[in-house]
Amino acid sequence: MVEPPAPPPFPEPVLVPSTGGVTVAAYDLGGTGPDVVLVHATGFCAAVWAPMAAGLTGCRVVALDVRGHGRSTVPAHGMEWSGTADDVLAVVDHFGLDRPVGLGHSMGGAALLLAEQARPGTFAGLWVYEPIVMPEWYVLQGGGDGSNPLAEGARRRRPTFASADEAYANFAAKPPLMLLAPEALAAYVAHGFEEQPDGSVTLRCRPEVEAANYEMGARHDGFAHLGEVACPVVVLRGSDRVPGPAGFAADVADALPAGTLEDRPELFHFGPLEAPAAMAASARSFVGSVAPDGAGGHGQD
Repeated sequence: MVEPPAPPPFPEPVLVPSTGGVTVAAYDLGGTGPDVVLVHATGFCAAVWAPMAAGLTGCRVVALDVRGHGRSTVPAHGMEWSGTADDVLAVVDHFGLDRPVGLGHSMGGAALLLAEQARPGTFAGLWVYEPIVMPEWYVLQGGGDGSNPLAEGARRRRPTFASADEAYANFAAKPPLMLLAPEALAAYVAHGFEEQPDGSVTLRCRPEVEAANYEMGARHDGFAHLGEVACPVVVLRGSDRVPGPAGFAADVADALPAGTLEDRPELFHFGPLEAPAAMAASARSFVGSVAPDGAGGHGQD
């Protein structure tokens, strides 16, 4: 069995009310400097950012589990992605963040774009890795239909393992999670699962919730409103050798008034979790470019 590394330290959550009766688990990672908000991808949780967050020196960092994920609650009626945007805004308001920079991965990138569309001027800038904001051509060619293979796979996902070590060994031995840096995978197992009295561990994001979230990826109008996002946005993409969001990342960047594209062909869709140090360096550079005077500054040592 593969020996897992110790998971990176992560704080206890603060519970923040959001829309639809949802309670969001938010995490204050500390630091001093511009305010930064981290938003994870579907199926994951805030703690997977821990390895990358360790490299975000000179920033005050907060993160959240979006609805249905991690320690946040599941909405009573649907997993529409407008709700994830509400979760982001609730956390910004709770911590009193001043023009933060949003860092988002996949669904998390879409949540940030949707949040900025819902409340223009909230963010000083957005750093988004392969955000799920689908152009019409991608949806029409079948990339976003109701038979989404990711949703179908999520429904078949194994929800329980005999131990955390067994879960880690399972994911480390096969794609796609074998691509994750060991410390990011350890964080996912430690915080994305709940330990049971018998020592077994169970997914916090239930398979049916993850599947519903995937299905909502093509059912928001974020792409149509990208022109309303005035703040600087860098859209990152990994290799397009595997079909997926890398294939329309350039369309997203082109549709943004102040959008730029950053190619990382050595990475794949899990880039922030594959190479956390390199991704932190990219994000630090972007934060410095949009908040050069230390905008924010609600941080703590």
